Amino acid sequence: MKRIILTLILLASLQGLAQEKPKYYNASLFGILSDGVTMNTRSIQYAIDWIAEQGGGTLRFWVGRYLTGTIHLKSNVTIELVEGAVLVGSTNPFDYDRLEATSDHALILAEGVENIRLIGYYNSGGVIDGQGRELGNNCTDLVHKGLLNDRLSNDRVGEGFRPRLLIFRECKNVEVDNVTFRNAANWVTMYDQCENVKINNVRIQSTAFWNNDGIDIVDCDGFLLTNSYIDASDDAICLKSHNAKKLCQNVEVRHCTARSSASGIKFGTMGAGGFKNVKIIDNTVYDTYRSAITIQSVDGGICENILVDSLHATNVGNAIYLIVGARRDKQSYMDGITIRNLYCEVAATKPDAGYEYEGPIEDLPRNISPCGIIGLKDSKIKNVTLENIEIVFPGGGDPHYAHVGLDELDKVPEMPKAYPEFSQHMELPAWGFFIRHVDGLTMNNITLKALKKDYRTAIVLDDVDSHSISRLKVEEPLGDQKESVFERK
Repeated sequence: MKRIILTLILLASLQGLAQEKPKYYNASLFGILSDGVTMNTRSIQYAIDWIAEQGGGTLRFWVGRYLTGTIHLKSNVTIELVEGAVLVGSTNPFDYDRLEATSDHALILAEGVENIRLIGYYNSGGVIDGQGRELGNNCTDLVHKGLLNDRLSNDRVGEGFRPRLLIFRECKNVEVDNVTFRNAANWVTMYDQCENVKINNVRIQSTAFWNNDGIDIVDCDGFLLTNSYIDASDDAICLKSHNAKKLCQNVEVRHCTARSSASGIKFGTMGAGGFKNVKIIDNTVYDTYRSAITIQSVDGGICENILVDSLHATNVGNAIYLIVGARRDKQSYMDGITIRNLYCEVAATKPDAGYEYEGPIEDLPRNISPCGIIGLKDSKIKNVTLENIEIVFPGGGDPHYAHVGLDELDKVPEMPKAYPEFSQHMELPAWGFFIRHVDGLTMNNITLKALKKDYRTAIVLDDVDSHSISRLKVEEPLGDQKESVFERK
């Protein structure tokens, strides 16, 4: 009798397994077409919803071009793009949905869901192409026709009218791996208030329009970005904090390469809540118009416990820029910044010249800007450590072009409410580092090289307390007759 019962149980189990629905579903099962001309928005969304209702699974796209408007990813659903599969964004802005919370819109949206994945399969995986130039220009055309209301800037529509490629908001347990994002009309990918996010082996190639931030990490808690390549016509890797009650924290960026017509790796500009516990380790920046690494606290938030280690940058407009501001009439804070093992070559000419969208020529007249570490009188930057750093500057600062002497430091404006950029103070009296309003500065094993003689001093300290400079090496043609460091209390 026991043997019969066990046999019946086994047969029932096998029958259950046989009836269990598969976890992988081909897109064609839902009538999704790969001809590049059929609009698949509703059929793709039906597939995602249906898979979610079954408890989750993977929607797999094989080789082809799948035209679509906005699709909403649901909990426990994976989208898998086989190599040769391309999700193609519509060029009609009316085909894009907006988030309920922020009204931002994108090709791929996820809001308040968990356990979602977007992955590429086989070699380089698939592609998500936003057709950004056509989409952006169509948005502008609708303004000219009177169908959208926007003031336009340089005959281009504002950010609120141009969809992004991907926005995940308030999502948990997110994975994006082995996917290429191309040609956005706006920021390419944005992760907003998400938890436990892993982004690996992502390729972002988006120079089709302006404001093409590569990856925006906004008020996330637990974010790992690794082994990725970002080429963007705005900030490449950008941490932001939009909510004064939130923090962008516990973030790690490793083994990534970035090129940008703005900044390579940037904290801000928006920093309402702030940044805490961030590691930027073993990354490369090249051909970048602004700074290789920019850390800003200008919107009333905090910036604490930040480590930048092993950054290699070539042909960039600036190496390091740290700044505290007060754009929102709230005091901002920066404390505990460590930058070590950095090598950088600052360009003598425009580093992004020749790219589709170049950074704007601005803040002239000025000679090549030094690194900046600039706080405020009532909110000094605290506890900065710079160690094992080598920066090569073009030198050649010309006093007849623009000039601020060491006895004229008050000419350098404070600018607490300005949009923060490394060039905003225009002419500075140093060619290596200009450091102002800092409490606690350690500089150890620093090499600064100027390829041409410069009229300016290598390092200028203005209102810097508790500082230590050791193992400083300054190389400048015919520069032996001047001091390497000038300090004003």
